[in-house]
Amino acid sequence: MQVLDRDDCLALDADDPLRAFKDEFVLPEGVVYLVGNSLGALPRRAVERVRRTVEDEWGRQLVGGWNSAGWYDQPVTLGDRLAPLIGAGPGQVVVGNTTSIAIYQALAASVRLRPGRKVIVSDARNFPTDHYMAQGLARLLGDYEVRDFEQGGFEDAAVVLLSEVDYRTGARRHVPSVTARVQAAGALMVWDLCHSVGAMEVDVSQADFAVGCTYKYLNAGPGAPAFLYVNPRHHGDAENVLSGWHGHAEPFAFETGYRGAEGIRRFAVSTPHVLSSAALEAALDVWERVPMAQVRAKSVALTSLFVDLVGDALKLASPAEPESRGSQVSFHHPDGYPVMRALIDRGVHGDFRAPDILRFGF
Repeated sequence: MQVLDRDDCLALDADDPLRAFKDEFVLPEGVVYLVGNSLGALPRRAVERVRRTVEDEWGRQLVGGWNSAGWYDQPVTLGDRLAPLIGAGPGQVVVGNTTSIAIYQALAASVRLRPGRKVIVSDARNFPTDHYMAQGLARLLGDYEVRDFEQGGFEDAAVVLLSEVDYRTGARRHVPSVTARVQAAGALMVWDLCHSVGAMEVDVSQADFAVGCTYKYLNAGPGAPAFLYVNPRHHGDAENVLSGWHGHAEPFAFETGYRGAEGIRRFAVSTPHVLSSAALEAALDVWERVPMAQVRAKSVALTSLFVDLVGDALKLASPAEPESRGSQVSFHHPDGYPVMRALIDRGVHGDFRAPDILRFGF
């Protein structure tokens, strides 16, 4: 793509099938916001939805809101609404907790499903919390090893944890082929979708587990709940090692012993985050009206244009081929942090990742 002036860009905007959705979000005047890969913009309807939860549901229904307002079932009802965005079906996704907790749940369930295999595989592209959860679980188990994905050879691995999109460079992995390779060796496959869900078409239906957040491209706000996908083939035998009371078969029986619920509800842990879940509901109202293929097409067009316009002024850290990257473009610069601060001071918001990465999300 070669677009050289503002008029050309405005013409592309005028032909954009998604242009009306810009009005769905609060964007301050004079700000070019390219940080949706870190924190998505505020959906306008989230303001009213959270107000309704606070004033009408909590304020008037009080404790009755757990039933009359549907708070209690949010982990499953929101999971069902989110599921199509990752290629999953009803009853396969639970919403709640944080990405770190969801990773721990998926890894722990996987090692229990593969007894005798003492290796957890991670990768340098993963966000640090992925490594920390794998390392912490290995320390707890005592005789497990965390191995790098690039070493290959998964015949002794219980589970492989990878990110579909690299949080630093935006490099994208091919989910179907990697999943097939891992499973052919007898290991289980866990995908981290934090930098792909909401930015492109995602399909984890062949994976064993997947995790992700909702505050980036899904625009559910700071502190929004994470999600966990569990393939139906594991619903009968996968164990939730974080056996909180909301995953119990009968929470209000108040039994002293734990009995896991059937299906995906078993992977709920604790009381839902009702206020942040309200913001997620509002965000999903938008996403249910957006064709993801159009989102991806626009992402490819925007990132390609951005790369072309920057040209040789900066060293590209992302893959040059748009199909090999997610919805962010990254560049190297030895003075990356002050450069980014200068851009932000001029109204162009990206972010910086050590040691020298300038990130721009689209």
